[in-house]
Amino acid sequence: MVSVSVSGSGSGSVSVGLLLALLSPSLALYFHIGETEKKCFIEEIPDETMVIGKYRTQLWDKHTGSFLPSTPGLGMHVEIKDPDTKIILSRQYGSDGRFTFTSHTPGEHQICLHSNSTKMALFAGGKLRVHLDIQVGEHTNNYPEIAAKDKLTELQLRVRQLLDQVEQIQKEQNYQRYREERFRMTSESTNQRVLWWSIAQTLILILTGIWQMKHLKSFFEAKKLV
Repeated sequence: MVSVSVSGSGSGSVSVGLLLALLSPSLALYFHIGETEKKCFIEEIPDETMVIGKYRTQLWDKHTGSFLPSTPGLGMHVEIKDPDTKIILSRQYGSDGRFTFTSHTPGEHQICLHSNSTKMALFAGGKLRVHLDIQVGEHTNNYPEIAAKDKLTELQLRVRQLLDQVEQIQKEQNYQRYREERFRMTSESTNQRVLWWSIAQTLILILTGIWQMKHLKSFFEAKKLV
């Protein structure tokens, strides 16, 4: 089970654990978004991994007091940034949409969605419910379609699934090693800075002590006490 949280107003942020995402076939959730709000999700993705996102929107109806399917004119803008904050996808979709991208850099990818209601009078001060489903890695494959296209037997299809799973696990392990390497480099850098700061403090204390001794000696000599 994947645990997520969305902040209340303004831009939201959702963090999804990498290993939890590996165990779950997809991340499915829904959230509410206001007329000028922008919701962002953080997904940790290995490199060279395909991600498919599907969403559908429902518009709040004051008369029925419930969410109804949105009108076709109401769309969503999807923007995706890689760990280097480089935009790899920025596109306008309809009220229901599907977006696909492939990661080329391992790390946290930011997936942001906001409506185009600022240009249209469809909201009328209401709120929008967005159902989002994100699939990562081998979960993006449509195996029945692959079996029909390549004319695979049930055993061959199962072997294909296992190979895809092994490949995805290998990517996840490589990403974990990448994270461990970055953490080790950060720890070594922090330890080195702490060491040099300690040395600097020691030198300052020694120099201060030497200056105080010379100052006291000159003071006593001026007073002819020594």
